[in-house]
Amino acid sequence: MPYHKDKQQAFQAAQQGYEQAIQSSSMLEAGGEEYGSRLKSFNQQKEEALMQIENAMETASEHQRVELDKLKAELLAIESQHPQM
Repeated sequence: MPYHKDKQQAFQAAQQGYEQAIQSSSMLEAGGEEYGSRLKSFNQQKEEALMQIENAMETASEHQRVELDKLKAELLAIESQHPQM
């Protein structure tokens, strides 16, 4: 049973990392006064979330893999919408 607990914990950590990155991205406003620092914060949150997603993929069920792939794709899509400095 510990295996399933670890699998679920990894999946939940990935979801939480994703949510934090999404919150950070909602603060981005291109051209805004604080854009650079907010972009840096988003990039850090995104990288952490992507690492958590990759870690969760190692133990994920097939259904979880599909969900994790969606989260990863959404983060990368958000990243592509914001100009890097």
